Amino acid sequence: MKKARSKRERKRHVQEELFRNGGKRKGAGRKPKGKRAGSPHEERPTIKPYHALHVVMRVVDAVGNLRRPSMYKAVRDASVVAAIRERFRIVHLSIQRTHIHMLAEAENKQALARGLQGFQISVARNINTMLGSDKYRRRRGKVFEDRYHLEVIKTPRQARHALSYVLNNWRRHREDRMGLPSTWLVDPFSSGISFPDWQEMEGRDVMWPIREGYDPIVVRRPRSWLLREGWKAHGTISARAVPSKRA
Repeated sequence: MKKARSKRERKRHVQEELFRNGGKRKGAGRKPKGKRAGSPHEERPTIKPYHALHVVMRVVDAVGNLRRPSMYKAVRDASVVAAIRERFRIVHLSIQRTHIHMLAEAENKQALARGLQGFQISVARNINTMLGSDKYRRRRGKVFEDRYHLEVIKTPRQARHALSYVLNNWRRHREDRMGLPSTWLVDPFSSGISFPDWQEMEGRDVMWPIREGYDPIVVRRPRSWLLREGWKAHGTISARAVPSKRA
């Protein structure tokens, strides 16, 4: 009896040592996945209705090249759904091979989180349907990496750089030099055709001509002063410009 009691005491001592200290441990928590795990798991910045938001969403390797007609349709259809949101507005969007750039506005960070979650779910459902073996068997698996990158734009200079960077990003990746897109002045895999303030359109009362059979990405007109007027203080934006990484 004495020997058995001694074993129980030692076991109780080990348990007390294991659970005595609480709090956050270094390296604890769910680890980001994939080659590009996205932004660090830090608290998102405060968002105000007058801010502009630059969001970058990366897809997993299994999805493949996004700059294909079927992938464009998947994103474009999701933009139609997102356009009815009141607290979350997509102002501009461009689709690159491995990621999507977005300029958006939201009432607060909760509205942004909900809006992006809905948009990503819609895009993922559409893409998985496109990648299915047939119309009855949808691909299974995630489409986007764990975290999206977010930059809160607060100044006119930042806004002008973000507009040029998002709308002309295809030139930075040299996508304007190959295939059908090389015959376009604005990126057909973006909402650039809906941007009314191109330098090339100054003095004209008409919108950019839309080619027959082309369905533009559905976006909202900006409400924020930064994306509506403020950026103009730092010069016009040419459709021929190749944006730098930094302003």
